[in-house]
Amino acid sequence: MLNALRYYWITSKGYRLRPWASPYLQWRFETYFGKDAAHLDRAAFISLMWRERARMRTFLEWVAAQRARPNS
Repeated sequence: MLNALRYYWITSKGYRLRPWASPYLQWRFETYFGKDAAHLDRAAFISLMWRERARMRTFLEWVAAQRARPNS
């Protein structure tokens, strides 16, 4: 849970109350899910996040592992 909050806090800067409007998150979603995920409204964003929660959990675990690695 802490990994998810940390990632959300970093990636939604300037859009913390409206993450679906974040250009960065729109770009990431479009890259990962295709063009249909580029411009989501609130309901579509929440639906996509809920539907893909298992893959998001895996991704957030990877992000946490990358952040824990010492810089080389």
